Amino acid sequence: MLSLLIFLPLIGSLLVALLPDRLKASYKWITLTVCVLELLICGAVYVSFDPAQASYQLLERADWISLPLGSLGLVSIDYLVGVDGISLPLVLLTGAVMLVGAISSWTIDKRLKAYHSLYLLLTSTIIGCFVALDFFLFFLFFEFMLLPMYFLIGLWGGPRREYASIKFFLYTLAGSVFILLVMICLYLSVMDPVETALQMGIISERSEATAELIEQVQYLLADYKIQPQQIVHTFDLRYMTHGGNYLPDSLLGPAGEIVWLGIPSRMLAFLCVFLGFAIKLPVVPVHTWLPDAHVEAPTPVSVVLAGVLLKIGGYGFLRIGWGLFPDGAAEYALLLAGLGVVSIVYGGFNALAQVDLKKMIAYSSVSHMGFVLLGIASLTSEGINGAVYQMASHGVLSAMLFLLTGVLYDRTHDRRIDSYRGLASAMPRYMALTAIAFFASLGLPGFSGFVGELFTLMGSFQSLWLPGWMTAVATLGIILAAAYFLWTLQRMFFGALWSRTENTHPLSDLDARERLMLIPLAALALLLGLFPNLLFNLTNATVAEWIQRFTVE
Repeated sequence: MLSLLIFLPLIGSLLVALLPDRLKASYKWITLTVCVLELLICGAVYVSFDPAQASYQLLERADWISLPLGSLGLVSIDYLVGVDGISLPLVLLTGAVMLVGAISSWTIDKRLKAYHSLYLLLTSTIIGCFVALDFFLFFLFFEFMLLPMYFLIGLWGGPRREYASIKFFLYTLAGSVFILLVMICLYLSVMDPVETALQMGIISERSEATAELIEQVQYLLADYKIQPQQIVHTFDLRYMTHGGNYLPDSLLGPAGEIVWLGIPSRMLAFLCVFLGFAIKLPVVPVHTWLPDAHVEAPTPVSVVLAGVLLKIGGYGFLRIGWGLFPDGAAEYALLLAGLGVVSIVYGGFNALAQVDLKKMIAYSSVSHMGFVLLGIASLTSEGINGAVYQMASHGVLSAMLFLLTGVLYDRTHDRRIDSYRGLASAMPRYMALTAIAFFASLGLPGFSGFVGELFTLMGSFQSLWLPGWMTAVATLGIILAAAYFLWTLQRMFFGALWSRTENTHPLSDLDARERLMLIPLAALALLLGLFPNLLFNLTNATVAEWIQRFTVE
């Protein structure tokens, strides 16, 4: 099922690219059909998942690249995918947001073949990031995602689309370089115990591997009883989380004391991984690409960018930064939490100062992603559960907010907040859904936004690594969210009806297609707010196992 999720959009992308232009009316139907099938497969994955198990499930593995390098050992890269309680909520979120984005793409009217082909390619790479368990495979999807997003912003965006797309590309590419360096160092430091046992002739096939055998090979490695040419290095993230699979005296081994630039090598690697994913999250001060990208991107691309692309930053840091370097996460917890709090407050104040509705929502995303970083930095079960929940909740709400902005822009080609007054009388349905999105985003109890922020704050408050005043400062983000959302609601929707473009662009309420996109998202935000265990039941077992395995004494 996971391979279907990855390759079905890829097949759809190729199909759209190969169809002749005279069939261009079918492009959007192919995209919509693929995204509906993706959501149905996501539902099947959800049904097949056992939330009581903390380990990876629905695993699929195939040998991909195998290359002997003499004294450097054997290069082994696998096609390895699976899900656990941390990745599954984000896979489900991707299925929902990409379908909404496909419906929103109905209004795209130029370069249809290129647009829909790139959109489906982007879908494939996003899903691949969330299910890949081989670091090389993850990095491949992570990098390849830049290509379709660069063109989607650069070709279909606003007046400054070239600047925004290049800035997005360069920022993310710069972060990827740091991740690449750590990936290479990890690969040279980690052994695949099963493949090494095969290479040594201890077993004849992988099915013979047992926990006792793996432990035996790890003891042989620690005692320097395995020849270098017999060691099979690996990108498998499952093996990278176990200290017994690291080569003695290796650069990133848990016991290694190699110091670079006055910093132990593992701490330096952790900081590099953090920087790489902080750009994607994004974290202040490496956030400046986000407002530009959002303002210039077309509505469907903004929906995908805020709904799921930012979450890859949080997920990647949680899976790789926190998962592989728990000692680094504990060492720099105060730094991470501090940057999270700065992002919360700085993003909130900037959102409050905006006159462009889309830019206001973009800065609100910076603020809300700060709660994700604060929850991860807490190193507590509540904080990490809250961080994953916040990512899923923000994905739903930010998609809804950008869709609402797009509805208004389609009618008037004007996103300025001060260009409207009294919209409630002309667009009552639009006003009702906007109010739901605003109240849910500012953390009103009963909606998903409240639960995510509550648990990240609870986790940070009881963290052994963080001072209580940080949690107190972070709560300022909730007050700021109420200020900029309620002020915007009051300015745009109440009073006598007036629009700066009313003479040339008459205002009309939501049509059937727009209601089809927005009402399910509003219902989902309410459902997750009233029944948060729908997500916590998925994440709790995995997070509890992570806390137990990686807690630093």
